[in-house]
Amino acid sequence: MALQKLAEFYPNYQEEIFAGDDIKGFDVYAGDSDEKVGTVYDALVDDTGRFRYLVIDTGIWIFGKKVLLPIGSARFDYGSRRVHATGLRNKAQAEQLPAYNELEPLDYDREEQVRGVYRNEGTATASTATPATPASYDRSSYSYDMDRPLYETNEQQHQNLKLYEERLIANKHRAKTGEVAVGKRVETETARASVPIEKERVVIDRVTPVEAGRVVSVGEADFQSGEVARMEVYEETADIHKEAFVREEVNVRKEVVRSTVEGEETLRREELDVKTDGTAVVDNKAI
Repeated sequence: MALQKLAEFYPNYQEEIFAGDDIKGFDVYAGDSDEKVGTVYDALVDDTGRFRYLVIDTGIWIFGKKVLLPIGSARFDYGSRRVHATGLRNKAQAEQLPAYNELEPLDYDREEQVRGVYRNEGTATASTATPATPASYDRSSYSYDMDRPLYETNEQQHQNLKLYEERLIANKHRAKTGEVAVGKRVETETARASVPIEKERVVIDRVTPVEAGRVVSVGEADFQSGEVARMEVYEETADIHKEAFVREEVNVRKEVVRSTVEGEETLRREELDVKTDGTAVVDNKAI
């Protein structure tokens, strides 16, 4: 699990976690003694935001060396701006710890070296929890819960450390998935129409009258030339043409189709482990 510096994960850590205070610069003392071993240089948290280590600058105690102190091995005294390193009991133990270099990644092997020193000092015996045996540690399956005495926080020793839980946040984002373009195109077809038409023609019937062969008098016969009769003749012609008409009207609109998307995640939550010894009474309530 990758570790980050406190300010990298919590840019506003002083307000968010320590109520306006800052643990950087707190004096660090060995165990419950008055032997100062250095000051708090920084803190390291995992990718869920949980505290895992304090970075201790040992100053002149071990000149120029910074070492890691698991958060479960520290007791905070905010009033005196002190940290009592309950897991760091003497200088010989500190000299066994690998030096912390903030420019180098803190990998599993380096953490295991740190844990080995604190395990060997019997830190876990101060707790009722029993750590896993060294033979069970493996980089592919290791979790900090296997060393709970080194990493657990409690109300007595870490009053100002906040506990965190994960919540499932359901949100939605609007994204363009496509578009629809509506246009027109012209299609052609050949149409046929028939119109019946009429035309007139003149029919001249020439018949032989009943009186044919009768002799008429000189005065009765009227020989003359010129127009005798006039008749107008008409005919129909076809008028076939095309005209444009509105066939249909198209309205374009959008409809919203709603559906519900379900998902699930495994949520984590931090809880306090409060341990008492003897007849101590603890009033553990939320404010």
